[in-house]
Amino acid sequence: MKKQISIAVLVAFCMCLAPAFGAELPRNQGLREEVVMIPSGTGIFSVNLETTIYRPPGDGPFPLLIMNHGKAPGIPAFQPRDRGISISNEFVRRGYAVIIPMRKGFSKSGGLYVDGGCNIGGNGDAQADDVQAALDYAIRQPWVDKDNVIIMGQSHGGLTTMAFGARNPLHVKALLNFAGGLRYDMLGCGWKLALIDAFERYGRTTHIPSLWFYGENDSYFNPELVRKMHEAYIRSGADARLIAYGPFKNDAHGMSGSRDGVAIWWPETEALLKRLGLPTEKTVVLADELPKTDFAKLEDSAAVPYLNQKNREHYEVFLKLALPRAFAISSSGATGWAWTGENTTERALLQCQKYSKDTCRLYAIDQNVVWIDDKENKGDKSAALH
Repeated sequence: MKKQISIAVLVAFCMCLAPAFGAELPRNQGLREEVVMIPSGTGIFSVNLETTIYRPPGDGPFPLLIMNHGKAPGIPAFQPRDRGISISNEFVRRGYAVIIPMRKGFSKSGGLYVDGGCNIGGNGDAQADDVQAALDYAIRQPWVDKDNVIIMGQSHGGLTTMAFGARNPLHVKALLNFAGGLRYDMLGCGWKLALIDAFERYGRTTHIPSLWFYGENDSYFNPELVRKMHEAYIRSGADARLIAYGPFKNDAHGMSGSRDGVAIWWPETEALLKRLGLPTEKTVVLADELPKTDFAKLEDSAAVPYLNQKNREHYEVFLKLALPRAFAISSSGATGWAWTGENTTERALLQCQKYSKDTCRLYAIDQNVVWIDDKENKGDKSAALH
């Protein structure tokens, strides 16, 4: 009973520490996250697009991934900035830069969302203009290898990606479509046929290879519809491989944003990138890949430095929590922890840093102690959020 109460208290405490809805998270230092406004359009029709950038260490030039976000229900302007942490982690680890533009009318981007009604193909075409703007911006940056670009999108962003691919833009080597499409539930709109027609038209002109990832329990696009979309797309000879991977958690539509989804999409993506001569080996160590150390045994709460008795008890409860999980500490005695869900290391560091003026660092990840003693850790910022 005591164990149950302790875990309940810890859960409640963590919920109280969670950022308020809509609050802006600190930049992810491990991914060198920055947010810029880039122009789209010309003259009086020009607007600025809120754009997230991640980069590996160094000056580059880096191969580039441009990620296209989906469309949440409701007003696009209220949709938060898409950060795409799960996929970005995998590409930055392999030496890629990542750019995520918020299209017109979304989040803090200017302009209005272009709603083409039942003209789903036209909607994709309009969205693709903003992808072109992101690519134009990217190839002007000295840190971008402009000859090695991948375009990826999820849901509405997947439709956008395939629409952009139909233009056969220079520099683009591959397209990644995660549950791409657009559902338009309005009276008189046969949106499924419109979606199939859109992909058929895109496929007529596309010469860039693509991978399509769709799950069996996708709440938007069922397997029969996906099969028809894919058949329509390849009818004119487009190079597109469909990976129908079966059910995923409660809804396969969100697979790309899940850490558990990497095991599904990365092996197929790796094979395509290798075929195209693009990098696939991990060259960058991120916070959640820190190696196990010999500082102490995981279950030895007495060995955790800086903690008072209360926080030491919190660590003991943390050890009973489900994976994935992470525990962070600072020299001032602050702690932070996170478990299950996405980005546990970043969430743990963020929680700790809210209550510490000193830099927080990761002590444990999953089943491993990753702490390096302060005498050995001078100058090592890889486990820190600062």
